[in-house]
Amino acid sequence: MEEDLDDIEALKYDDLDHVSKLQKTQRYIDIMQKVESALEKGSDVSKHGGVDDPEYKLVVDCTTLLLDIENEIIILGNFIRDKYRLKFPELESLVHDPIDYARVVKKIGNEVDLTLVDLQGLVPSAIIMVVSLTASTTSGKPLVAEDLHKTVEACDMAITLDSAKKKVLDFVQSRMAYIAPNLSAIVGSAVAAKLMAAAGGLSALTERPACNIKFLGAKRKNLAGFSTMTCQFPVGSYIEQTEIFQSTPPALRTCVSRLLASKSTLAARVDSAGGDATGGLGSALREEILKKIDKWQQPSPAKQVKPLPVPCTEPKKKRGGRRLRKMKERYAVTDMRKLANRVQFGVPEVSSLGDGLGEGYGMLGQAGSGKLRVSAGQNKLTAKIAKKIKERSFGSGATSGLTSSLAFTSVQGIELSNPEALANQLGSGTQSTYFCDTGTFSKIKRHCKPMQCNREKIYE
Repeated sequence: MEEDLDDIEALKYDDLDHVSKLQKTQRYIDIMQKVESALEKGSDVSKHGGVDDPEYKLVVDCTTLLLDIENEIIILGNFIRDKYRLKFPELESLVHDPIDYARVVKKIGNEVDLTLVDLQGLVPSAIIMVVSLTASTTSGKPLVAEDLHKTVEACDMAITLDSAKKKVLDFVQSRMAYIAPNLSAIVGSAVAAKLMAAAGGLSALTERPACNIKFLGAKRKNLAGFSTMTCQFPVGSYIEQTEIFQSTPPALRTCVSRLLASKSTLAARVDSAGGDATGGLGSALREEILKKIDKWQQPSPAKQVKPLPVPCTEPKKKRGGRRLRKMKERYAVTDMRKLANRVQFGVPEVSSLGDGLGEGYGMLGQAGSGKLRVSAGQNKLTAKIAKKIKERSFGSGATSGLTSSLAFTSVQGIELSNPEALANQLGSGTQSTYFCDTGTFSKIKRHCKPMQCNREKIYE
């Protein structure tokens, strides 16, 4: 946070020496001298002896220096924009890359008529046309000589740092087969060096997730002043510069970029841990990627015609017996239901509510008498169940001549009486008082006259 604040405060200075300090540091000068001498001598990978090798340390220092150069270019780009905004404020919205912006500013200078300035080779032709049209209607004014001198000097410094960055990348690329053999086997030495430089080293690259590695080196798409609705995704990442990505059809490039990013992350972690110095794992991952791409490009298999099964001519085994017959009887459709389900042609059916409303009776009652001709037959199962319930409730129903009744009276207690003898006695005219139960009362009530006493009814 303190370094970022220092950079922000440095942008307020008019002195360029306070803004850009990297090129004057001894570390930058020493690393660049070693890189230039190493590029002249070349390198033999077979002579490297491990992490103690001075050239290996130089590669690590180069990856750190690349990150510092990127930050310095951004700082110089902001300084140039602040100074040149008075002359051409619309230019920064048309040219986004700091190096391209510095080259265009150096080329234009204080020129008002851009038709006299040749911008070919610096930016695309579409950008040149839009810049020329915008410059004719700009509200900016020419810069003071001192501000113009500082702006051009900053442009020269940014361009010099960019050339130094390319040299360092060339050196790291030539040593990538030794530093990261597995990563180089997948994406190539050039792309591997750029990924390491953008991430800040091999160890920093291993700490990044695959979804972030896919966008390393990407820039915002420049639409030359047109609508920015389609600029949602960055383009031009380092993964897109690989040979596998370029040889893939456009319809599969999104999936391939994700696959390359994920496999590159695995290879970088193996290289950081020193797992496979020969690059065999990277070659295996590359073959796996190519096989998946080939499988994605294969057409879908044709739909197979499935033949119908051979019909079975043998009789099917169905359950039979008493239980099945009883079930069929229980759910059988009666003749009455059959007639109710039929409708006679040309004759309106009778309904329960009349005028076709309610439940229709179909052909029931269509004989002309107005009454139902078919009666519902008694279900055998229902009759059988009713019979069993009756037997359980009332017994078998058989009676004998010795059956007696028990009468509970308050006078004599329990008395046994013979109903037949009692009937004969009543028939002979003998008058006696009996206290009878309900069964006896039902037989003799027609011969007795009721009388009311203090407690209950008595019959004489």
